[in-house]
Amino acid sequence: MKKIIVSLFALSLLFACNGGQKGSQESKSNNLSLKGSDTVLPLGQATLEQFMKTNPGVSISVVGGGSGTGVTALIDGNTDIAMCSRDLKGEEKLKLKEKGIDAVVKSVAVDALAVIVHKDNKVDQLTREQIEKIFTGEIKNWKEVGGEDAEIVVYSRENSSGTYEFFKEHVMDKKNYASTVLNMPATGAIVQSVSQTKGAISYVGLAYLNADTKALKVSYDQGATFTGPSMESAKDKTYPISRPLFYIYDSKSEAKVKAYLDFCLSAEGMKIVETVGYIPVQ
Repeated sequence: MKKIIVSLFALSLLFACNGGQKGSQESKSNNLSLKGSDTVLPLGQATLEQFMKTNPGVSISVVGGGSGTGVTALIDGNTDIAMCSRDLKGEEKLKLKEKGIDAVVKSVAVDALAVIVHKDNKVDQLTREQIEKIFTGEIKNWKEVGGEDAEIVVYSRENSSGTYEFFKEHVMDKKNYASTVLNMPATGAIVQSVSQTKGAISYVGLAYLNADTKALKVSYDQGATFTGPSMESAKDKTYPISRPLFYIYDSKSEAKVKAYLDFCLSAEGMKIVETVGYIPVQ
């Protein structure tokens, strides 16, 4: 699996092929924007890079910031495609409807959400219940889960993140994060903080794993079996914290986004998904 490190904060990439020399009307029609999930961001960046090579008249921009940010931009008409690491919320569906937006949700990849610690942490595995207690503040020291006598420093994404929502619902059994949890503005910032803090713990998408952090094995059967995050364990569904990743757009923009989405879901696009570190959907 190719390891990818994305910049700490909103990573943006703007390609303006064709030199911007064509008429303004044509240039405007060929502009395509993606905004949202930091988890999906590396995939968006990699696919547009390849897509631009065979479509030199198209200009595409991609910006992270969180799933909630992407959906808000779609509602406000500020992006063509919202990148999401969770499904739409009820209130978001209502706002989209109020704006006359018929949202189309396309699954473009599957992620195995990894619980990460500092690479020198002696703890290699945790049960779901232990993870829940760490993020809710009930467990505060690594010695309570078989590690050294050291304070646990918990990092999380901000609440605009789809990963924040998914982790709360599927790992923390919908319980609230502890007030001591340190919220970070981007996934890249989490990776850097955990790599530099010996007592740290957090969660990231599979594509963000690197040599400076360690992904823990997790158990969803109260310690009977532990499985680590990988493409293989996500494919055979033995890893319990997996989730689909989405592109969401207005059906009225179908003609504008179709060529790019067709590429993303093509055999070549699915190879890029694997190269980035996620699991193809077909």
